[in-house]
Amino acid sequence: MRLSDFDYHLPEELIAQQPLAERDASRMLIVDRQKRSLRDSSFREFISELKPDDLVVVNNSRVIPARLTGTRKDSGGRVEIFLVREIADEIWHTLVRPSARLKRGARVLFGEGELEAELLDEPGSDMRQVRFHCSGPFESALSAVGSTPLPPYIKRPHGVSLADDERYQTVYSKSRGAIAAPTAGLHFTDEQLSRLREQNQIVEITLHVGYGTFEPVRVDNVTEHTVSSEQFDISEDAAKRINETPGSSGRIVAVGTTTTRALESASIDNGKVNSGPNEARLTITPGFKFRVVDALLTNFHLPQSSLLILVSSFAGRDLILEAYRHAVNQRYRFYSYGDCMLIL
Repeated sequence: MRLSDFDYHLPEELIAQQPLAERDASRMLIVDRQKRSLRDSSFREFISELKPDDLVVVNNSRVIPARLTGTRKDSGGRVEIFLVREIADEIWHTLVRPSARLKRGARVLFGEGELEAELLDEPGSDMRQVRFHCSGPFESALSAVGSTPLPPYIKRPHGVSLADDERYQTVYSKSRGAIAAPTAGLHFTDEQLSRLREQNQIVEITLHVGYGTFEPVRVDNVTEHTVSSEQFDISEDAAKRINETPGSSGRIVAVGTTTTRALESASIDNGKVNSGPNEARLTITPGFKFRVVDALLTNFHLPQSSLLILVSSFAGRDLILEAYRHAVNQRYRFYSYGDCMLIL
């Protein structure tokens, strides 16, 4: 399939710029793959859509303040560094702007000098290796000078707000390491989590959302695109419960494309979810055979993105694009702070 096969028209005013006052007030479009039907609902009805033996799997990764704005130590020029992935203690793969002007050895200061970055390689690639220097713990310095990495389609003329710092995290986030939120989980409230736990219908895994999740697809043939690997971890208990969920009467309900990628990556060898730390290297395109995930809660994704391709692989391109057209016509809110879709 071609990249253009995964396009749709989205009026700009439907891109959600602010979160709703109440997390679970989002609308939810229910997509039934077997009936090929669409039904408008609310996320407050999510639990009522579950069967007694269903198991909801969420990604508890927590977003770090990955966007850093500082000044060159030699000239005072403005520099932005976006953390992508830690490769050693205080050494990161990063996106740097402007990258071409920063030679190897260049230094960038952040805040009042709490954190300093040293470029370890020469310009040439989108990714640059950076070593960070600070007098205390790196996480403390990062928290002091970094900001929440909201997607570029969310416009904040005066910078990220304190409200964003809290709302761009799921209520169950705990394992620091993501550079973007697993946004399908933003709709959950503490009350809903308590209900799911009381019913023994939820488990947590961790996948640290990385650059691959939002990296543009730059090839026309979608099967030639490779999504960059992301680190994930599944506990023995979570793997056991997932593998024991009865396929005849219960479904694995993945919350988000990141959870889906982790589960399918963890089962690629034998069809069973293996526990432990690992790397998700799968690029899911049409024709992929899903071994674990039976249902998917997901937000609405950008046109021609790897996430839209993954969702289309799960439910079928024609049905998904029909669902997206319906969502546009019904004025659903799109993207990270937007509404959601439950694919059954």
